[in-house]
Amino acid sequence: MLSPLFFVTGQWFIMANSTSSNSTHSTAPKQPSSRAVFWLVLIAILLMASTMRAPIVALGAIAPVVQDALDLSATHIGWLGAIPMLMFALGALISPPIGKKFGLENTLIVVALVLTSGLLIRSWWVGWTGFFIGTFIMSLAIGFANTLIAPVIKQRTPGHIALITGLFSLTMSVMSGLISGVIYPLTEQVGWQMALGSWSVLGILAMIAWVVLRLKVGSSHKVPEALDATIIETAEISVWRAPLAWHLAIFMGLQSLLFYTVAAFLPSIWISKGLTEVQSGNMGSVYQLMAPIAIISMTWLIRRGISIQAVALACALLNVAGTLGILYFSPNLATIWTAAIGLGSAGIFTLCIMLFSMRTYSPHQASKLSGMAQTIAYLIAFAGPFGTGWLIAQTQDWNVPLLLIFILMIVNVVFGWLASRPIMIDGKPV
Repeated sequence: MLSPLFFVTGQWFIMANSTSSNSTHSTAPKQPSSRAVFWLVLIAILLMASTMRAPIVALGAIAPVVQDALDLSATHIGWLGAIPMLMFALGALISPPIGKKFGLENTLIVVALVLTSGLLIRSWWVGWTGFFIGTFIMSLAIGFANTLIAPVIKQRTPGHIALITGLFSLTMSVMSGLISGVIYPLTEQVGWQMALGSWSVLGILAMIAWVVLRLKVGSSHKVPEALDATIIETAEISVWRAPLAWHLAIFMGLQSLLFYTVAAFLPSIWISKGLTEVQSGNMGSVYQLMAPIAIISMTWLIRRGISIQAVALACALLNVAGTLGILYFSPNLATIWTAAIGLGSAGIFTLCIMLFSMRTYSPHQASKLSGMAQTIAYLIAFAGPFGTGWLIAQTQDWNVPLLLIFILMIVNVVFGWLASRPIMIDGKPV
């Protein structure tokens, strides 16, 4: 399933690199990675990506089954849905110094091991305690991986940032869509424990891939001495004081708020607008399918010479159009409004991950920017599902939360423009 997308997207991204090299950053490390390292990095990142969203989506798809099997309340299920965002934020906050101290590959080997352990614990430690602990561990590991992937790409394959970042995002989306379609039938065949636990195989393969990469590249995880004085001078910039970092954090955060709110409530929203349960369920598939289209289209636009800032604005405006359509226009056009949000959300996420590498001078700086931005982003995202649920309980009206989300998407157009300007983390032009 992934192979055709891989080769098509790969060709487009490679061509896009030549077009966008001037807009990414000319002070990236000059020593290109060997072909072997390139493929090892790619394989390790794609295997890790396959475990970073799919297990969370899987729980949502079979939540009623798990709830009945473990005799959980709706509150329990709500917490299981909230834990990932909080752990993503915590992992993003604490992972950069750990990655710097122990090395990126070393840290990601442990991350893959912990993630796999979390998957197994929540599947085989039957009961609320086991499921909670497993979800906690798994989500914290994913928070580390979210942050450390960007600096690995920056350090090991600096000439292919767009290619590998795009395939990373594409793999997460494709695997999430795959598991959402197969997890329930698989549960009926082998039981929910085996269905959820089987995903740990990919975690084991990811850990092996990171070990092989670590053996190939050795223990080096410091900034190369060959980097010029500009990089050395700017390496210690505090990302917490950099305006660009905050613009990126809020841009990604408001996108994530929309994404997780839609993921949690999209069928309910469309049912309230007059669609049947089957039609509303189909909108979830439309939403998931937009991610590959968004990533490939974004790459094509960059290849055609469209600036990163124009792409960011287009994605933000798609979110505005989608939320406006859901709020005020005919549900007969539900597919169009849902697709617009899906395209905008996937495009913004992928673009933000790219910019963590493109707008920094070193892998460690990319790690710090990624950690800071994702900490803020997931804290903002946490407010989405909880705030929406609270507003619905208070007002019994979907128009109130939808209007607030629509206003936030308008605000995010401004942050999209600010976050995608052709400047580096210190404000210097690219």
